[in-house]
Amino acid sequence: MKELNYMEIANRLKTRRLQMNYTYQELADQAGMSKSTLQRYETGAIKNIPIARLKSLSAALNMDPKELIGMEEEGSPYPAKNLLPPPEVYRVPRLGQIACGQPILAEQNIENYDLVPVSIRCDFTLICRGDSMIGAGIEDGDIVYIREQPEVETGEIAAVMVGEDEATLKRFKRIGDTVLLIPENSSYEPMVFAGGAMNGVRVLGKAVGFTRHFKD
Repeated sequence: MKELNYMEIANRLKTRRLQMNYTYQELADQAGMSKSTLQRYETGAIKNIPIARLKSLSAALNMDPKELIGMEEEGSPYPAKNLLPPPEVYRVPRLGQIACGQPILAEQNIENYDLVPVSIRCDFTLICRGDSMIGAGIEDGDIVYIREQPEVETGEIAAVMVGEDEATLKRFKRIGDTVLLIPENSSYEPMVFAGGAMNGVRVLGKAVGFTRHFKD
């Protein structure tokens, strides 16, 4: 395989970041690294970028890693003709804590923004915390796409507000006057709400997809 040219990689990294309208900090957050490290990659100050970092940057920029490094598997130089172009994307807000009584997308609830393919219609994203949904393929740290809607069908995965200011991601099930929020991990018990307790359960929206970034 052709030897990597890190200055060319740095140029592609900068070009793609600007195309995606990312600031240094936004891309650094998406790729799981510090802003200063990203700046050194982009200027070519760091000559040897670890493969894991190239993968995380590619994922954050919606690129194939081979496109970022400028090679096909056979070693042909960039651009790689057999690679599909990155999907068209749009920005949606990522919600952190969600205060009761506020509209879901109130400014104070937004902690960041994520890029979502235009083929997926969603209104906001959430970061999955913990391993309660691993049976559905959703792992800790995944960015989950949520389509805002007040109701979901039984069996669908939903973002549901059950506390004072945070949402949980669970499979939703309604049986008569009882709501169950069911994890996809046998180590956890379902959350059960019946009678008056159902008044504290608020469906924020339906999960319609998710993104996973490579971790170093």
